[in-house]
Amino acid sequence: MLRRAFAVLVLILLSPLPTSAQALIDDPRVASALELLEIWVEAQRAYEDIPGLSIAVVNDQDLLWSAGFGYADRERNVPATARTIYSICSISKLFTSIGVMQLRDQRRLRLDDHVAAHLPWFDIGQTYPDAPPITVQALLSHSSGLPRESDFPYWSAPDFEFPSREQVIEQLSSQETLYPADRVFQYSNLGLTLAGEIVAELSGRPYAEYVRRHILDPLGLDDTSPEIPAEQRGRRLATGYGSRGREAVRPVLPLLQVRGIAPAAGYASTVEDLASFASWQFRLLESGEEEVLRANTLREMQRVHWVDPDWETHWGLGFAVWRDDDKTFVGHGGSCPGYRSSLLMQPDEKFAAVVMTNAIDANADTYTRNAYEIVRPAIADALESPGESKAPDPALQMYTGTYDTAWGGELAVFSWEGGLAMLYLPTDDPRDNITKLKQTGEHRFRRVRDDESLGEEIVFEVDADGKVVCFWRHSNYYPKLR
Repeated sequence: MLRRAFAVLVLILLSPLPTSAQALIDDPRVASALELLEIWVEAQRAYEDIPGLSIAVVNDQDLLWSAGFGYADRERNVPATARTIYSICSISKLFTSIGVMQLRDQRRLRLDDHVAAHLPWFDIGQTYPDAPPITVQALLSHSSGLPRESDFPYWSAPDFEFPSREQVIEQLSSQETLYPADRVFQYSNLGLTLAGEIVAELSGRPYAEYVRRHILDPLGLDDTSPEIPAEQRGRRLATGYGSRGREAVRPVLPLLQVRGIAPAAGYASTVEDLASFASWQFRLLESGEEEVLRANTLREMQRVHWVDPDWETHWGLGFAVWRDDDKTFVGHGGSCPGYRSSLLMQPDEKFAAVVMTNAIDANADTYTRNAYEIVRPAIADALESPGESKAPDPALQMYTGTYDTAWGGELAVFSWEGGLAMLYLPTDDPRDNITKLKQTGEHRFRRVRDDESLGEEIVFEVDADGKVVCFWRHSNYYPKLR
């Protein structure tokens, strides 16, 4: 059963929910948007055969909504929840980059330092003798010219066997640079792994110990760890699944342990922990003070530090940075064997969405993007004109639900702008495919066209018990599923 947004339990990140935030959540526009997001996520996950998916939506310091769908483990019938632990893979790079910048602020390194100045064993072959030295900043902005990976087949099925730290160091001398430094963008797990080694070298502590003591514990990220928590397998840790292939069967993948590549791809977390991580960033940027990191340092990390010659790729220090509809977004995605994740943040609006899945081929970015496009406009309207939204008509709730189209999908009917609306499922763009309905009589509605004129009639059929069993449209009927 769908957990309607009107009845969702709101979880608080740091303190009791202030009245203004509660009013925001209770605003019918926001409530309807969260309901639509829930309807869409639940259906999209099912049609894409993603075993489990967890999601969280953040406005500034408040976790507006979080939920899990499907299964953390299909074979054991363990449901996915907002507290399910997933591999977050490359989102790990954000924590490693924060560690580097902490040391920079302590004047223990400079961004233009040569990597070799901090790692004496950094002896990779230089394909281009006249190229500039590889710097710390080049590692964080993926402009180092290093190869994408350490020279091991750890992305290869069926074992996905990652090297140890010692193996990465030993193998480095047999590798060569792929491009001259500061020439082109080349995403590099090897580069961020080396950044983690710099953190360990300069702090005098093992990498995992440093990030726990100086980043994770101070931020209260109790469910975030720099390696997959094997002891949680079969409990809170989601089981990873492979791609469906031709036979449409997802295999169970072996327990992921990233080992020596952990600074680039080894972390595990929950959507609620990353929601708290996003709120910390909004809080820090607003306060302008220091909390784990200096506010100006975070701003520096979230600015563009690399623009590829094709002007298509932009990167900050650890953070991906991109523009969409004249707005700047920051965040990161993660793709590991059995898992896909996405963290999207719009710092100016203090909005964030987090999605984690346990399918190797899920498109997590689609879910965070749609969370933004569905929920953020409702928040903006509620903040601009509080108390002016029309509450849903309780008499219309009998029509809401999902209906069978008989064409390989469903049609959802839901509360929207004080009335009803329809949406075909699945769809990659739910916000752009909403069809509003206008009531014209008992159980009768008309489609509202883009120009606000009325289109064809939709008639709901009700049984003797007063329950809706289907609706009719263009002389065709659509049975109610749920």
